[in-house]
Amino acid sequence: MNIKQFNDKALAHYSYAIVSEGKMAVVDPARNPMPYYQFAEENNAKIVAVFETHPHADFISSHYQIHKETGATIYVSELLGADYPHQTFDDGDSFMLGSVKFSAINSPGHSPDSITVLAEEGNDKAMFTGDTLFIGNVGRPDLREKAGNMQAKREELAKQMYHTIKDKFTHLPDETLVYPAHGAGSLCGKNMSDASSSTLGNERMGNWAFKEQTEEEFVEEILKDQPMIPHYFGFDVDTNKKGPDNYLKSIGEVPVLLNVNEVESGAVIVDIRAEEEFKENHLKGSFNIQGIREPQKLETWLGAIVQPEEAFYLVVPSVEMIETALARMAKIGYEKQLKAVITLAGDLSSSEKVDVEEFKNNQENYTIVDIRNEPEVEENKPFESSINIPLHELRERANEVPTDKPIVVHCAAGYRSAAGSSVLDREIDKVSVLDLSDAIKDFM
Repeated sequence: MNIKQFNDKALAHYSYAIVSEGKMAVVDPARNPMPYYQFAEENNAKIVAVFETHPHADFISSHYQIHKETGATIYVSELLGADYPHQTFDDGDSFMLGSVKFSAINSPGHSPDSITVLAEEGNDKAMFTGDTLFIGNVGRPDLREKAGNMQAKREELAKQMYHTIKDKFTHLPDETLVYPAHGAGSLCGKNMSDASSSTLGNERMGNWAFKEQTEEEFVEEILKDQPMIPHYFGFDVDTNKKGPDNYLKSIGEVPVLLNVNEVESGAVIVDIRAEEEFKENHLKGSFNIQGIREPQKLETWLGAIVQPEEAFYLVVPSVEMIETALARMAKIGYEKQLKAVITLAGDLSSSEKVDVEEFKNNQENYTIVDIRNEPEVEENKPFESSINIPLHELRERANEVPTDKPIVVHCAAGYRSAAGSSVLDREIDKVSVLDLSDAIKDFM
């Protein structure tokens, strides 16, 4: 079976192309369809099918665009209630692509409309599990309480996941390959392996979800310590259900402004430059969400700090970054709310630097804000007097931070505190806001 895995490192997202006898199917495609078109061209194949395992929360899919540009049929569960042209694909349904047979397995748990796509060619079997079965774990059940055609409480979905893992894959042999939609670093689950694929036998042996346990024990484990839910997740579920706009057309409509030294008062500004460059020179009130390197979680933190449909400017370090930055905005559907992508000119604002030695010796003279997530704080709290407000809640909860002392912001390594300190600096005028940055390592 000719299977190609594509990896979007920033979102830890895996998508797939399967080729057989001059035809190609795509599973859970990313926003930009071009890599799949190139792979089809390299293999002299025609894209005839797109499988969506569920309406994704963490990225915008190109399923609808691929359908419009290639004529490929989109296969989704009837339960999804898709607004775009599609073929329903549920238990008992199958589709032949050359010599490969695709079958649907309804596998609710991450979402009520999730399917696993089983591909078979001769004795070879591969299952594309979407966000149902990950390597080493299963998908989180708490993302569909406010979005999608079918909304479900987390406890209901957790119970559905228990029965999916217990009952839905029993007919498949241990040799069946497992290809998930995400790996370690994704917010669609917790404690995932770095491995990008596995076998069903390995998961049956090593994945906690397959061990003998009661439904109650399973539900308790899957619900605890799940990561944060960024603001944009529900927005992306609904966008994917409707059918997203054309990728190139959408990013092509975003204005570009060069050598800018001011924007209108009160505007939301996201500056993706490196922390050092930002602190030296930036537009006052900017959020520093670093995104100059692919592994940096720009999409995640952008969608956690800026609300869906909230207008904002995007500052890039140079014109060379414009195309890449727009691509990253489009991954989560935020390109439509961009007022402009801009480069800067002139001497602007700078950030006050923390005196680490002074802080070490006089911690009582500062209000310390820990912007890590609660499980991180429970595991290790370096400052007993610190206030914990996770970064994804910081904008909305800035008024909880006392302003009678200078404020020092910290995270675990410095990336999040660059964003967090810039958020508080915009929201608080009365006192200095300082970023402890990577000096936090001296205290952990």
